Amino acid sequence: MSAAGSATGSTAGAHEARPWPRALLWLAGLGPLFFLSYGAANWLASRRAGVGSLVFDWEHAIPFWPWTILPYWSIDLLYALSLFVCTTRRELDAHGRRLLTAQLVAVSAFVLVPLRFTFERPPVDGLPGALYALLGSFDLPYNQAPSLHIALLLILWVRFDAHTGRRWRWLLHVWFALIGVSVLTTWQHHFIDVPTGMWLGLFAIALFPTDGTLPALSRPDARRIALAARYGLGAAACAVAGAWAGGLGWLLLWPAGALALVALIYLAGDPRLFRKGHDGRMNPAMLVLFGPYLFGAWLNARLWTLVHPEPSEIAPGVWLGRVPRRRERERAGFDALLDLSAELPVDRRGVASRGVPMLDLLPPEPAQIEAAVQALEGLHGGRHATLVCCALGYSRSALVSAAWLFASGRADSLAAAVGQVRKSRPRVVLKPAHLARLNEWAGTRGLPT
Repeated sequence: MSAAGSATGSTAGAHEARPWPRALLWLAGLGPLFFLSYGAANWLASRRAGVGSLVFDWEHAIPFWPWTILPYWSIDLLYALSLFVCTTRRELDAHGRRLLTAQLVAVSAFVLVPLRFTFERPPVDGLPGALYALLGSFDLPYNQAPSLHIALLLILWVRFDAHTGRRWRWLLHVWFALIGVSVLTTWQHHFIDVPTGMWLGLFAIALFPTDGTLPALSRPDARRIALAARYGLGAAACAVAGAWAGGLGWLLLWPAGALALVALIYLAGDPRLFRKGHDGRMNPAMLVLFGPYLFGAWLNARLWTLVHPEPSEIAPGVWLGRVPRRRERERAGFDALLDLSAELPVDRRGVASRGVPMLDLLPPEPAQIEAAVQALEGLHGGRHATLVCCALGYSRSALVSAAWLFASGRADSLAAAVGQVRKSRPRVVLKPAHLARLNEWAGTRGLPT
């Protein structure tokens, strides 16, 4: 299994002593917090009248396998051990933050929207019976969705996978898969708890990568707030529609979660939160979290460029266009690629490439424009064909192309550079806000505007 931040850290940390004392501190904080918050959520739910449930008819066919209480309980031991397999302080802190985030979000959901498990478990004896009795001594049937068990399972799976040799990895995957199945076959959770728990676990993994990068928050302006509100309303609409439809309609929680995350990214203003790698691709955690949004963004880009899908040459050897498929790039003969999209995965393997992520529908900051201009200048030198791309090839890439034309002396003014881009690609969209940012960027360079 592979997900965001599964690497164990940089080479610089290879000789760092294992942070076991710090792991003890994390365990000393997380352990009591788990039992206190989990128990408190159970107690609060038990005092509420009419706690509802969400169960599909087909779930009555799920078998009860008493022996799966063994893998179910094993997550407690794995939870504690996971803190001690971390080899660097940075990896440990990222892992600890993931565990903490999953616990806080899940417990908050248990308190705000408690759900009840409804199946009557048959009597069990022997060791499984003793384990069920121990579980029942503190676990009431209320802490359901999202399944904290599943969220923690994914977080632990990623961490142990990063430290397990190939020879034993198959055993790791089999056992962790059994833990995942056990939440249903022990009759501890209904089905809806599983995908919501998976979403929470992936969210925590994506939020805290082990490379140590954290969100660079900035004060949102009116445009960012408006876009965040638009995505937030879309998330709310999907959630309400799913609850109203019921049944398969609950699947709308997936796009609701994806749109909610996009709204948060626009509020934060940090395009790196889409977590694209240096090769332009997104890790599996992000592909799952953002799946519905990514499909919608890709489809939107293809529909808007249906009339003019091919890139446009703005200067000898430099082209402007939409995010290409690998086959499109190879067919066109591009051997260098500047990717400006934050939100879409781009297969950049096999070519010289740079990524300067920018949020869609927003004029980039002067520092982003400068980074992209420098990247394009470095890529184009000695290259036969360089593609500057964003989702559609109409705004972000057009703005950067105009800045590069002016900065490299291929246009004698910003107005001429913008005119050259418009002439090559008439459908570009450079609004007054984009042009104002171009002028602001030129001012930081001391160039005439």
